[in-house]
Amino acid sequence: MAFPNWPWLRTLAHARRSPQWPELKLLLRQRLLSSLKLRNRSLGINGKNNKSNPAPPAIFQMATGYWLSQAIYVAAKLGIADFLKDGPKSCTELAVATKVDEQSLFRLMRALSSAGIFVALSGGSFALSNVGRELRSDVPGSQRAIAITLGEIHYQAWGELLHSVQTGSPGFDKAFDAGLFEYLQSNAEAANNFHEGMTDVSSMVAYAVLMAYDFSGISSMVDVGGGEGAFLRKILELHPEIEGTVFDLEPALKKAHHLNGKMSKGKCTAVAGNFFESVPQGADAYIMSDVIHDWNDEQCVTILQNCRKAMSKKGRVLVVETVVPEGDAPCFSKLLDVNMLVMTRGKERTRSEFNAVFDAAGYKLTRVVRTVAPQSVIEGIPKT
Repeated sequence: MAFPNWPWLRTLAHARRSPQWPELKLLLRQRLLSSLKLRNRSLGINGKNNKSNPAPPAIFQMATGYWLSQAIYVAAKLGIADFLKDGPKSCTELAVATKVDEQSLFRLMRALSSAGIFVALSGGSFALSNVGRELRSDVPGSQRAIAITLGEIHYQAWGELLHSVQTGSPGFDKAFDAGLFEYLQSNAEAANNFHEGMTDVSSMVAYAVLMAYDFSGISSMVDVGGGEGAFLRKILELHPEIEGTVFDLEPALKKAHHLNGKMSKGKCTAVAGNFFESVPQGADAYIMSDVIHDWNDEQCVTILQNCRKAMSKKGRVLVVETVVPEGDAPCFSKLLDVNMLVMTRGKERTRSEFNAVFDAAGYKLTRVVRTVAPQSVIEGIPKT
């Protein structure tokens, strides 16, 4: 019987001989440290909540969760982690560098240090923690851009969650008087943060997919809705035998046009178009990472049908998304689903919902491959 985890082993083996190895190694270490940190906190073994400093009721802590998220956003917006990358600095130095009120910044840094984002040192100085390091803009797997977009447009949209639940319409549309993608087309700063954040997330997801899914036998691939091409680039670096195409609207492709020149291996082109109308022809695989969840079922069927019409005879579709588990088991995908309710007209789906969408688009859902990330690879082939 074939060893089931060989894509993981092959990816690590190939990555060790590629320019990606330092980045992948760093990302794996970051994920491990973050997981251990969160586990320790959930078990109450961080030593900070004790009998002399009791925590408030659990529901109160949950209800005030946005306090911490907005504090992280402000630290990301000010670029504090970048100022601390070379070592600890006093709050006075940080206040001068970021041009903010020193006492207010101290209070922010003290709160974030208690949450493990920074480390409070004697004399009013602060240093980066392993978790806070991910807020640097110059590290692989940076979370700075996504923290900014979450703290700005997502935060305002979530303020209209009641409207979304009452009407079934995105709170984003009410908050900004425009749909998400329409708004991004006319707001350059918000669009830059959004697309940069999605690019950073895509890099991590790509590694998770590479370690779980076997890409052998695929000679050509189209990344549908691939934006700046970060997701596809990671795949092609370790699978240079695949001829790749990143496909998206022209504004989203502004960096992808230079993708091939940045790659040490593999061939990739960028093609502009609208996946509701058509996609590039003749590929063996059409992959979509966190694309389908932006749209309702009818729109998803249209996208999937266009891929089916375009693919080669041995073609397949690979949808990289979270899969919502049945029942009340805790899962990130369930809150992410509410985020899609607020931000777009899309949703996260259960396996049975994916199966229904695939079936309506003319596919057989062949398997769901779990990864080390929240996303899984949902594979489908055309029905005969």
